[in-house]
Amino acid sequence: MIAKTMAEPHSDDGAPQRHPRLAVTFAARLSFDDVHHSYHGKETIRGVSLTAEPGEVLCLLGPSGSGKSTLLKIAAGIEAQSRGRVMINDREVAGPLAFLPPEKRGIGLMFQDFALFPHMTILDNVRFGLTALGRKAAVAEAHEALDRVGLAHYAASYPHVLSGGEQQRVALARALAPRPGVLLMDEPFSGLDSRLKDTIRADTLAILRESRATAIVVTHDAEEAMRMADRIALLRDGALVQVGDAHEIYRRPADLFAASFFAEINEFQTRVQQGRVETPLGTVPAGNHADGTRVSAAVRLSDVTVAAQGGEIPARVLSRRFIGVVEILELAVPGSERAIRSRIRADLLPKGLRDVTISVKQQDILVFEKER
Repeated sequence: MIAKTMAEPHSDDGAPQRHPRLAVTFAARLSFDDVHHSYHGKETIRGVSLTAEPGEVLCLLGPSGSGKSTLLKIAAGIEAQSRGRVMINDREVAGPLAFLPPEKRGIGLMFQDFALFPHMTILDNVRFGLTALGRKAAVAEAHEALDRVGLAHYAASYPHVLSGGEQQRVALARALAPRPGVLLMDEPFSGLDSRLKDTIRADTLAILRESRATAIVVTHDAEEAMRMADRIALLRDGALVQVGDAHEIYRRPADLFAASFFAEINEFQTRVQQGRVETPLGTVPAGNHADGTRVSAAVRLSDVTVAAQGGEIPARVLSRRFIGVVEILELAVPGSERAIRSRIRADLLPKGLRDVTISVKQQDILVFEKER
């Protein structure tokens, strides 16, 4: 139903009717400069320096408690940092020299629960933040924003009649209607049906691109971040682990945490010997790690190739779980006390096959110094 609503309507002659273009904003640069934050004596943000460039979609990614939402609140002015500065277009909006309230920052907010007012019509919800305009102009802007997200026909309705996906789009329209230079989105898709997430996410990204606002999106879902972001900032325990585009972080993770956050991995603990790192799935150069250094080696499940024969390492199938397009295998291999897991295309192996071979490319064995 939602996907159909989002599709472009057609005129009587069959030609697509475009939604009016959402008014373009003047995208702003938002920067965190050595930002710290504490809560009840516990440091929740530890020296974060990060910039969202004009028109960029930047995802703050990390597990619960990593500081993502706190950073968003600091940017919005809902929370105050204990140290450091927040700047918009190189102007300090929070720091030793200034503290602008949220309504003075030119920032749009979109919360996880959408925060729609149940007693207001959809149109009034969208025009709620257009306080700088007269009523007639505000209504016109709100109608245009609703039309762009495909919900103009719900203008006189109330939030309770809308599905979760439709409410999400109303919240997006409301956040963008004032044409903010920066849009902050806190887990905007977490409450949606998993079957509709891809469609709603793609449509949201298209609207963000058209509006040209700088967007900072909080998520705990690595795949979601890779689908949406120009760049990803991965956080852990209030500190930045790595910043880069999806390809860079996935292919060259900074540490074991980054590698495991973006994909399921097989992990091995070992030591560097004679400049090499030996694992049950192959031996690789140790790089800059000195002999005797304790290291963690990681291999993604998708990088373990399984075949009936012709591979480099003999293995025995302990279990296989069919999950649609792929199967997850657990395999016993020489030299490993724990089962090795592999993610392969479904039906690649004959049913009932027990003895197989596996191969792993040398560049797919990732080596990191062991965390203390």
